[in-house]
Amino acid sequence: MDAIVLGGGLMGTASAYFLTRRGVRVTLIERGRIGAGATVASFGNIRRSGRHLSQLPLAARSLAIWNEAETLLGRDVEFRPTGHLRLIFDADSLQDMRSYAQAAQAQGLVLDELDPAELHARFPGIGPDAIAASFSPRDGSANPRLIGPAFAYAAARAGASVIDEAPVSDIRSTGTGFTVETAKGTFHAARLLNCAGAWGRAIAARFGEDVPLETWGPQMAVTEPLPHRIAPVVGVWSQAHGAYLRQVERGNVVFGGAVDRVRVEEEPGYAKPDPARLPAQVAAVLQLVPALADVAIIRQWSGCEGYVADALPVMGPSGTTPGLFHAFGFCGHGFQLGPGVGSAMAELIATGQCETPLEDFSITRFAA
Repeated sequence: MDAIVLGGGLMGTASAYFLTRRGVRVTLIERGRIGAGATVASFGNIRRSGRHLSQLPLAARSLAIWNEAETLLGRDVEFRPTGHLRLIFDADSLQDMRSYAQAAQAQGLVLDELDPAELHARFPGIGPDAIAASFSPRDGSANPRLIGPAFAYAAARAGASVIDEAPVSDIRSTGTGFTVETAKGTFHAARLLNCAGAWGRAIAARFGEDVPLETWGPQMAVTEPLPHRIAPVVGVWSQAHGAYLRQVERGNVVFGGAVDRVRVEEEPGYAKPDPARLPAQVAAVLQLVPALADVAIIRQWSGCEGYVADALPVMGPSGTTPGLFHAFGFCGHGFQLGPGVGSAMAELIATGQCETPLEDFSITRFAA
């Protein structure tokens, strides 16, 4: 093989797909089931607004792929560009939004500012106490349960070898490439891409690269099915960790945020929601849509996510080992970026360069 991709979440499966499209022979190795880690626990948010400015070129690259996903993958992954609405409840947040919008416009992201009258006319029943809102009309959501398997299937159809339920026992550099020993055999390749998510830090550490990363789980829940009334993804523009929600086409309202994440041990990496935090989370959700007050909540869940100390991901070549590349640590907001990450890493690995700027995400920023 020309390349081994470690990690069968959205980043890994998208990377395997785009590498294969470039003629690179790929083996994709996942310790569990494809798409069953942090990806499937995601909210499904396709959001550019509020991202660190350095991420916006990558987010734009990714959005272009989301818009073509059904054609590329041969199946509907439920990407819907319904728009992303962020409610504003105080003057400081309004000023912060305006400053961000001005800076982001240079990166091609245009945010519409809505006053209360415009907000209530366009989105009745949402944010009745909001003093303003931002709206990003081209953003939206997709189904986290569908996207990882869809990329993996498309990669396999294009010629990639996909190996799941294959825990890794050893990884080493051979001087001419890499050897990865797993429960399903030993694999060799000239290049290695670390897309192991919350476990990416441990893989990087094998090659002398330490990343200040911790593992946490979001608090997510979903309601019973309801008549469909909420078109956009809804969140809050605030320095605090606000609530967010979206209504899927089947009628359920998925929500998260507003409360602290749950600490998750890296091994075995199983995240569990804390039911004691649900009342505070529901109260925050009702500030966004009061009509949800009497709705039944049918499920809670969490997932193991990797959060880097500076809140930016790790992407690009290793600083210590030729042929090694990283794409992990997306801090709970990598879902939108996933297809773009796969495309960018494939370009970098196949050609040695990338048209999308990745310098701010280099692992070498943590070198002593």
